[in-house]
Amino acid sequence: MRTYELMFVVDPRVSDEEVVTMTHDYRQMILAGGSEITKEENWGRRKLAYSIEKLNEGKYVVFYVSSEGGKTSLPEVEHRMRQNDKILRYLTVRTDLDLKRAGSRVAPFEAPVQAGAAPAQPGAGPAAPGAPAPAAPETSDAGREA
Repeated sequence: MRTYELMFVVDPRVSDEEVVTMTHDYRQMILAGGSEITKEENWGRRKLAYSIEKLNEGKYVVFYVSSEGGKTSLPEVEHRMRQNDKILRYLTVRTDLDLKRAGSRVAPFEAPVQAGAAPAQPGAGPAAPGAPAPAAPETSDAGREA
């Protein structure tokens, strides 16, 4: 199972009805290619990080797409977006690899150290109740010069 995020930014001068129609067309292309849209978000009008064609705002739409066995129509959808003058930018990111990498980097659970307790010594087992505490290592003055 592969998952992707497809985000595109539409020219802010395009009406909301045209954005809905455009979104519907791209959704149909993705579904016809054998992929599934798990979630769709319309972020609305937002400020751009930098000017694109002298525009400072754009309308953002995000598709969360999943596909089986690597079969997807996303290259065709990207080709159509590249040809559409109303789309300022688009970006497709494969997210299943990122989730797999993040899962492998998680450190195994370690028990927290209680306040005032000494950290566990490697190879030392738990002390029996009522047993004397281990002594601190002795220091000798034999190697010191006066």
